[in-house]
Amino acid sequence: MGAGVTPLPRKRTPDTLVLDDYLPYRLSIASNGVSGLIARAYQDRFGLTIPQWRLMAVLAEGALTPQALVARTAMDKVTVSRAAQGLVARNLVERTASESDGRSHTLALTDTGRRLHGEIAPLALAYEAALLAGLAPAEVATLKRLLVRLETAAARLSGDGG
Repeated sequence: MGAGVTPLPRKRTPDTLVLDDYLPYRLSIASNGVSGLIARAYQDRFGLTIPQWRLMAVLAEGALTPQALVARTAMDKVTVSRAAQGLVARNLVERTASESDGRSHTLALTDTGRRLHGEIAPLALAYEAALLAGLAPAEVATLKRLLVRLETAAARLSGDGG
């Protein structure tokens, strides 16, 4: 549209898609904004990508197979594999062959990885606190509960259970 051209008013009907009111769009914008903010901190200070940090955060809770990491992080196999390779190369994660299945392996944080996670976790929690500072504790609890319900509904609609 050229300068000085006023857009025609949009008549809203139940079947009109207004992007700013469309929940998937709002969730995507919010997620991208939060991820981008935090990614810059992880990359600048620790040299980690978002997928690498996500793997480290999950592996801090215990060793997992790549397949379990895909399920737990909601990232695709290729992203998990690349992130894991980068972490193994930096000696932050170790790969151990599975005793029960010779084709599979388990990933776990190394001592170096646990130390780095210990440095990053307080920063991650501080970012979370800053992002949620304008919300009351009850609003935060409601937000988290609603996000879980949305995740469950999305999984059910996509055929992934839930």
